[in-house]
Amino acid sequence: MSTELSPQRQIARIAIPVSLEYIVALGLNFINQIIVGGLGAVAIAAVGFANSLTFILVITLSAIGVSSQILVSRAYGAKRVHDLNQTVTNTLLFAISVGGFLSLILAIWPRQILMMAGASNGVAELGTTYLRLTALTLAGHLTISVLSAVLRGTDHAKAPLRATSFAVVLNTVLSYVLVYGVFGFPELGVDGAGWATLISTIIRAGILFVQTYVIYRVSAWEMAQSWKELVSVLKPVFVTAIPFGLTELVWTLGIFSYNVVLQRLGDEPLAASQISNSLEGVFITASMGLASAASALINREIGAGDGAAANEWRRTIMRTGLYTGSLFGVLYGATSFFIPAWFENAGSSVQQMAIAGIVVNAIFQVVKVRNMILAGGVLASGNVLRGIIWGDLTGALFVGVPLAIALGLFTPLGFWGVLIARCVDEAAKLLIFSWHGRRINWNQVALDHADDQTPDVGK
Repeated sequence: MSTELSPQRQIARIAIPVSLEYIVALGLNFINQIIVGGLGAVAIAAVGFANSLTFILVITLSAIGVSSQILVSRAYGAKRVHDLNQTVTNTLLFAISVGGFLSLILAIWPRQILMMAGASNGVAELGTTYLRLTALTLAGHLTISVLSAVLRGTDHAKAPLRATSFAVVLNTVLSYVLVYGVFGFPELGVDGAGWATLISTIIRAGILFVQTYVIYRVSAWEMAQSWKELVSVLKPVFVTAIPFGLTELVWTLGIFSYNVVLQRLGDEPLAASQISNSLEGVFITASMGLASAASALINREIGAGDGAAANEWRRTIMRTGLYTGSLFGVLYGATSFFIPAWFENAGSSVQQMAIAGIVVNAIFQVVKVRNMILAGGVLASGNVLRGIIWGDLTGALFVGVPLAIALGLFTPLGFWGVLIARCVDEAAKLLIFSWHGRRINWNQVALDHADDQTPDVGK
């Protein structure tokens, strides 16, 4: 570990700006839920269901950003400027290309995709244009993911926070203006929230590009000069990103599957779940910066060849996660008192189910934070990507979703059955992630990196 600053201050320099960035972004998401909530329960369900579809692609492809942070942090720690530049440039071009292609698919057939996914007629009717607009943000989201990861990995964690804060304020104002048609603008309803999201995402991506290449100059534009060179640059990105993207795909499919079960129970249970989950995101992301801090600090030590220091960072950050998960879990639970006032037009049934979701999720927040740090920081840095995949597969698709179907659809528990299933999902993941985490040999990981070996996903 570096002795220039205390471990706590080094963690805080990365974790606090990252956590604040996510809090601001997801706080916006919750504010949009309140804004759209004025249109009723079906509008809340439509926005939530459409978001859960784009969320699958955004989070799965954000594995490219996670992979970039690992590689950039290692190059930064080893002072390999050329490798850093080529990794950033070519990864960014690839991410924009893939995001643009997938955007078109969703934008062309939004209603058909919603109906095929199990949306009710009311949800599909309100969500069609909203899904089309938010689908067009995919390339912007991937740009944001890569450039934010680069800035964090090069010790500029506050920069993405500034970009996000500006975009959030803009999005909130635009959403309110366009949803309700104030100041002479047309009243667009749910579609107004989609336009606000598209505009603010493009501007946020542009700000991050300027920060990376103009203001902080943490990278220079260096494209590969041949196909062979491009393959050599992108190969290590894919070696990490593909397995990590697979586990993100499994995780997001699990979340989407829960939404499908809730939609089978009706629009009101789905709306209640969107309220409790979007509000949870504001508080659980207060600890999300710890996963980013783990990735940056552990991989800098790996890049420098110091496995013992990498392991010490692991211990320190995991311990910090227990404190933050407990604190913000209590604060999240306290928000249940405000749901009737915030979502007055959603109805008493939606309010009661949302409160139940908040209380149960607040109790399990420590477990979720620990899983987040283990998967996003520790296991990925230790090259144990198969452990992440098996944890998400087992927790969500093998345990949680089948249990949600059984308890939610075939017992009187209904909405409560889905809540119970999600808690069992998290507990199963914790057991698997913890077991794989204890098996990492950090000295060997550092040695493998020094020998330029690619991550062994079967380790």
